[in-house]
Amino acid sequence: MAPFLPQVTFEGTVFSGKGTGKRFVSLPWVTLQIEQKLGFTPYSGTLNLRLTGQELIKRKSLDPKQGITITPESGFLPGTAYRASIQGLECAVVVPDVPGYPQDVIEVISPIYLRGKLGLSDGKKVTVVVTL
Repeated sequence: MAPFLPQVTFEGTVFSGKGTGKRFVSLPWVTLQIEQKLGFTPYSGTLNLRLTGQELIKRKSLDPKQGITITPESGFLPGTAYRASIQGLECAVVVPDVPGYPQDVIEVISPIYLRGKLGLSDGKKVTVVVTL
C-alpha cells in the first residue's frame, strides 16, 4: 500500500506575468533538472497564479525541506519545486528563492501548455493540489 502523502490545495487567480518564468524554464540547466528531478520536460512558460486571503496563509506550508531543489548555475538563484496537479494534469509549483519575490504568487510548470489545455485566461480561478 502506498504511503499517504500530505497535500495542500491552493485556489489562485490566473494572471499574465512578465515572461521571467518562461526565460527561466527555458534555460538548459533548468530544463535538465526538471526532467531529472520531476520526470517531465517543461513547457517553456509558467502559469502564474495570484493568491489572496486564506491561500496566502496556506502558502507558508510550502517548506523548502519538503520540496525539490533546483540548484542554480553561477549567477542564478535557486528555487524549490513541489509536485502538483491541476484537474488531474501533472505539474509542479515552483517557488523562486529570490529576494523580494511576491508571497502572493505561485508559478506552475507543466509538460503541457496549461492555459490552452484548460481554456484559462486572466482572471480565471484555478485549483492546484500540491503534494508535500
